[in-house]
Amino acid sequence: MFDVIRIPAFKDNYIWLLRKGAAAAVVDPGDARPVLEVLDQYGLSLTTILVTHHHADHQGGVSRLLAHYPAEVFGPATESISGITRPLAGGETIRTAFCDVEFQVLAVPGHTLGHLAYYGADCLFCGDTLFAGGCGRLFEGSAAQMADSLARLAALPGETAVYCAHEYTEANLRFALAVEPGNRRLQSRVNEVAVARAKGWPTVPSTIAIEKASNPFLRSAEPEVAAAARRRVADAHDDVAVFAALRAWKDGF
Repeated sequence: MFDVIRIPAFKDNYIWLLRKGAAAAVVDPGDARPVLEVLDQYGLSLTTILVTHHHADHQGGVSRLLAHYPAEVFGPATESISGITRPLAGGETIRTAFCDVEFQVLAVPGHTLGHLAYYGADCLFCGDTLFAGGCGRLFEGSAAQMADSLARLAALPGETAVYCAHEYTEANLRFALAVEPGNRRLQSRVNEVAVARAKGWPTVPSTIAIEKASNPFLRSAEPEVAAAARRRVADAHDDVAVFAALRAWKDGF
């Protein structure tokens, strides 16, 4: 196993550093500076970089990190990311240099077409596909692609820790409550998150079980969620159409 260290970056990003002994891996290093500071603080050597997609706030620090450490770099083969040494398409099982844990590589298109997620040791590093209480915008993929990607993540064990890449939970749950105001688990989560954020605490990681109980983008089949979507788009008659209506609603919320 490994320890996971949360590294805040930019306005609301999280970079995840995985530590075992003196070796480390980092997920989505959009900025090298805070990563280098944590590596120095703990006396760690960076051996592995995992990238989920090509947006700059997820891979902008790779080149600078490689100037300090000869790390292997895993990332989507179909996206333009400098420094990748292990291009991936999804479906692979990888073993990294920093520890003996195997990670399943999941293709999760939607936010971008080549977006990947990494799952291992009951941890999911999912970039901008699944958020706590929400999901990523459809910048490149279709609603059908994203709905399918989220369904595959929702099929992971309920105890899986969800390490997404942004602190968007409070805003996401405001939208979720507009969609499904009768969801008591969601109501409790809204209160829990409000307390945490008032104290300056992070709300990530979540778990798959929590997301399935309170995230509207994983609940398209629930009657209250579907009904709310159909009030926006009358012909949203299947789960993908419900998801598309929710995503369009959230974009303007």
